[in-house]
Amino acid sequence: MIRSFLFVPADSERKIRKASSAGADALIYDLEDSVIAAARPDARKIAAAAIHERDDAWVRINPLDSEDADLDLDAVMPASPAGIVLPKPESAADVIDLAARLDELEQASDISRGSTGILAICTERPEALFSLGGYVGATERLAALSWGAEDLSAAVGATRNRDERGDWLAPYQLARSLCLFAAAAAGVGAIDTVYTDYRNSDGLANYASIARRDGFSGMLAIHPAQVEIINTAFMPTADEVARAERVVALFADNPDAGTLGMDGEMIDRPHLLQAERIVELAKSLRKKQKQG
Repeated sequence: MIRSFLFVPADSERKIRKASSAGADALIYDLEDSVIAAARPDARKIAAAAIHERDDAWVRINPLDSEDADLDLDAVMPASPAGIVLPKPESAADVIDLAARLDELEQASDISRGSTGILAICTERPEALFSLGGYVGATERLAALSWGAEDLSAAVGATRNRDERGDWLAPYQLARSLCLFAAAAAGVGAIDTVYTDYRNSDGLANYASIARRDGFSGMLAIHPAQVEIINTAFMPTADEVARAERVVALFADNPDAGTLGMDGEMIDRPHLLQAERIVELAKSLRKKQKQG
């Protein structure tokens, strides 16, 4: 389970070194928005070298319909990144196309077939919102879906995408919700978008806690200082884990029951599913901490 994906401009070795010690569950070496076109040839070389240093390195390539996408993939795939972040897909067809390209590149580089995951940022184009159900069963490589508001708001001509309090306006709340539901339907992680006010620690902590409450499994980060806050927000508390373990144990002792009482509350199978997810997440995080 990946709680935090930290974006790092792939043209900066200094920022890559700094990001490496931030404690993120995964790094995303960015070849798209944070790197100007003239700097991309060098950025590809830097990213490829950096991938060799860790096993949780992802790469955000340029949109699949751009000339840069193939150049990005050709440069970084021999280094065997953990995954590719795909920006601006028009639909799940782009993910299927990317998966086919990864099949070829893995074979060419003698990489185990299917080992490269895909995270699609699925809401950056208006047309993409009408086909999010297509991610269900699209490819086994699909690891997660995330969403973005900046390109979407620019595409529709909006003058802003947040209100005076910093909350998403209705069109972007819709995009966020559709991403969450599409990820759940596809059985993959739902990763909430970046919190751009990176100096506002309290605001980030509140946003991240709401994201976890709503069902997101992790979040994108744009600054190393955001990582610890995000990781903490997406870690179940000791009380949550203890209660979840009691729910799981109660249903294990009563396998034929559909509804049971616990602490004066009626719980049923959806509560069991939620409890099982919390217990599994806690186990996964404990294992990650021991390995770290």
